Amino acid sequence: MALYYTGATAVLMAIVFVVIFVTVDRVVYRHFDEELRHEVAETLSEAHVQRHDVCEFGSLKEIGLDEARDGRLNDPHRIRNVADIDPEFVQLVDSKGRVVSKTANLARNVLSFAPSYSGVRFFNTSLGASTMRQVQVPLVDRQGAIEGYLIVAVPLKSAMIVLRDLKYIVMASFPAIIILLFGLTRLIAGRSIRPVEEIISMAETINQESLERRIVLPRQQDELYRLGSTINGLLDRLQHAFQREKRFTADASHELRTPLAVVKGTLDVLVRKPREVDHYEERIRYCLNELNRMARLIDQLLMLARYENGDMNPQIVTIGLAGMLKTVTDRMEPMAVAKNISTRIERISSEAVAVDPAMLEIMLENLISNSIKYSPEGSIVEIRGGIRDGQQVCTIMDYGIGIPEEKLPYVFDRFYRVDESRSSNTGGFGLGLSIVRRLADLQGISVSVMSRERHGTTFMLTFPPVPN
Repeated sequence: MALYYTGATAVLMAIVFVVIFVTVDRVVYRHFDEELRHEVAETLSEAHVQRHDVCEFGSLKEIGLDEARDGRLNDPHRIRNVADIDPEFVQLVDSKGRVVSKTANLARNVLSFAPSYSGVRFFNTSLGASTMRQVQVPLVDRQGAIEGYLIVAVPLKSAMIVLRDLKYIVMASFPAIIILLFGLTRLIAGRSIRPVEEIISMAETINQESLERRIVLPRQQDELYRLGSTINGLLDRLQHAFQREKRFTADASHELRTPLAVVKGTLDVLVRKPREVDHYEERIRYCLNELNRMARLIDQLLMLARYENGDMNPQIVTIGLAGMLKTVTDRMEPMAVAKNISTRIERISSEAVAVDPAMLEIMLENLISNSIKYSPEGSIVEIRGGIRDGQQVCTIMDYGIGIPEEKLPYVFDRFYRVDESRSSNTGGFGLGLSIVRRLADLQGISVSVMSRERHGTTFMLTFPPVPN
């Protein structure tokens, strides 16, 4: 991160420094060019020359340069560096480049003449050991022919020193700034990603034995806070799934252990010595009953597992509740007849309910079978319908042994049995009501229970409104 940031900043700074240097360079040369224009205008104004794109005059002799104003012209030994005497140098040449006149400060030196330049041109040249900024202006007579050129130059020593110093400063400060910037960026980036390192360290310590641990969230609700929250949410889901699978395995192994042991023990006894055919048939039927019981248990466990994995999607349709109840009670009739129990359906409205038919059928079977199982022989199971608070309801009421009040909150828990002895007698697993609650939740159906010991139990289903 620090390297990429520093690299991008270095490129940007390099561009800025180049722009600054080029801008300063152009400003400096523009200043000297203005000074040269001023000197050209002053020289021509003294010669009364009319100036347009070129300078019009009658003859080169009309332009005179005051050579006598500096007596040092005739004393070349006093001139060591012409650029130090006068900052302005003027020279007049003819069309062939021969010097016609020049200022005294040039002494024996002459300014450069560029015959290839036909118009007014500014360029750099040298005079002795000094760098000069020079302008060359063509002089045209009244007939339009070029008679000569006026050349004016000024030394660039001070400007070159400034530009050189600026270049050295830029070249020296650029790597220093980049190195300092890299260090600061690395420090800031290191502190910025420290929470990420803490999240990584915490995540590395979490395994299946410590799924309850969570990442400590930062105070500021920024991107790192969202990252930590997302990881914690993922851990919550993983923990829930792991516990679900663990509970499923434990429940299945616990419930299957007894029938498997019974079947194994029975078969072990049968193979020890020959027995009567009737005895074999009786023991085989017993084993088949246990195997059927195991199959029912496995089906119920798989249904709960599918629910908790989110694989069950209800197909909500509108159906008549009366027809569904008639179908289920007819199926439960043999079970009720075996105990001399009658099932009575009363006051079921003709209004439709919005449910998943297959799921509702499983729910009604479990509730009605529970009522028959825990009702005494010769009693009645009543199924009633009605409207409560504008919603369709269905109650399944028996007059059986009932459920203690303190145990009512737990009857929908998986593998919960109110009484182990009576559950084993009826062949229950403690899964039926748990399945009812989960299928009801999927369909938006509310399930409630009321019970009194030795007076019976009532389950109530409250259906959601039918969409228009």
